[in-house]
Amino acid sequence: MSLQFDLPANLTAEKFISKLSDKVTLELVSRQYALMTYYDSFDWRLYKNNITCEFNRSKSASTLLLRNLKNDLVIASTDIKDVPAFSQQIPSDAICNILNPLLEMRALLPVCNLDYEKYYLNILNKDNKSLLRLVVEEHELFNNRVTLLPIKGYDKTTEHIISILTTKLDLTPTNKPLLLIALRLQGRKPNDYSSKMNINLDPDMRADIATKYLYSHLLKAIKDNEQGTIANIDSEFLHDFRVAVRRTRAGLNQLKGVLPDQVNLDYAEFFSWLGQITGPTRDLDVYLLSFEHYKNSLPDSIREDINPLKKLLIDKHKIAQKELAKKLSSSRYLAKISEWERFLKEQAPIKPIEINAKLTIKQLADRRILKNYKWILKEGGAITEDSPSVALHDLRKSCKKLRYLMEFFQSLYLEDQIKHFIKNLKGLQEVLGDFQDYAVQEETLKLFSEEMINKHIHANTLLAMGVVIQNLDILRDKARKDFASKFETFKHEENQDVFKALLAAKD
Repeated sequence: MSLQFDLPANLTAEKFISKLSDKVTLELVSRQYALMTYYDSFDWRLYKNNITCEFNRSKSASTLLLRNLKNDLVIASTDIKDVPAFSQQIPSDAICNILNPLLEMRALLPVCNLDYEKYYLNILNKDNKSLLRLVVEEHELFNNRVTLLPIKGYDKTTEHIISILTTKLDLTPTNKPLLLIALRLQGRKPNDYSSKMNINLDPDMRADIATKYLYSHLLKAIKDNEQGTIANIDSEFLHDFRVAVRRTRAGLNQLKGVLPDQVNLDYAEFFSWLGQITGPTRDLDVYLLSFEHYKNSLPDSIREDINPLKKLLIDKHKIAQKELAKKLSSSRYLAKISEWERFLKEQAPIKPIEINAKLTIKQLADRRILKNYKWILKEGGAITEDSPSVALHDLRKSCKKLRYLMEFFQSLYLEDQIKHFIKNLKGLQEVLGDFQDYAVQEETLKLFSEEMINKHIHANTLLAMGVVIQNLDILRDKARKDFASKFETFKHEENQDVFKALLAAKD
């Protein structure tokens, strides 16, 4: 039973109230101007999980509501003066329990606004007792609507009013969220940003034209995340910025002989510089995001002793972020990124001279993917229990190159096969990534410990950090031991058959 109804296009709120008052006893409680702001993360995590988050403000109240996107029913609500940047800061366990797992480290950002008049009405019996509450919303640019708020024990009144609204006043039941209407009016679409590679390439497209198309997609991701990175809205802006930079670097390094050599060389250097200047801030982001894990890995008796580490990380992050923002606002960055954009928009030459430019993109993709795959089998197969850590680190970089290539060109291959292979590659990458991350964090925390000794930090903090380092060392050893089984799965004959079928398949 729907409790929301759209008014006919020509029916104002006042006319509706007048018509309804001819049939029942109505009390106008109040009429207020209201402003509704919808919130979501930059990458639409709530929308993707069928949730809308709306902040309603009027003279009498301000309320944060979560609704089911499919039926517009309220899931949870709380009175709140302002919407904080992060869901963890919302003073409602019910809302936090829903939002925290979905948003994680992402900030809540305003998506769009709606302003309207709001009428609060009561339907009364002959003793002037309230039987049902109504809220009428009068919107300027689309149909007005009314919402029924039933009062316990008066179900028959609710059913009677629904009958009047639909049969006598020609109202239409609706469960369509206002978010979709508001976005359309403001020229936006939900899911208008995603960090995932979603590029459809024609397999017969010339390689130089296709790579420009690919780099243009990555440049858009860089520019989409640029201001959020500079403003440090949340850590994922920098993460996505860096991923787009790394993917561009991988393309320039792996797809040579397609663009002019000097262009390739210049921009490989530029994107390498971008990787370098964003690294320190991202590393500190990771440590801050990992801090609660560090803390929870400690015995209760020394858990709070680790807190001074967080202050050190925050202080370092402020310095690194300020320096990063300065460099991303510099003439060097702005001029070079604009120059890159202009180059990508230029029409490709009719007769390119580069050795691989005239290949089809499918031919180039097959060659590069096959070469990288064979190299990984060779490089991984040479690793033994006695191999130095750098061997695993090099293999991790090789896996990342192959992963990027397969993500670039996944539209050129059969979906089931490419996804199966990427899944196996991802499993190998994860264990290699864990091994590298634990090793780097262990060494960095040792350096932080030495720095804190010089600052005369309490010995209990250093003891707690020592335990964290020991825990990381245990995790690193486990990842090292897990590598052999993961690589065995990756190079398994069945997986190799899938790879061969992948390259052999014809569309």
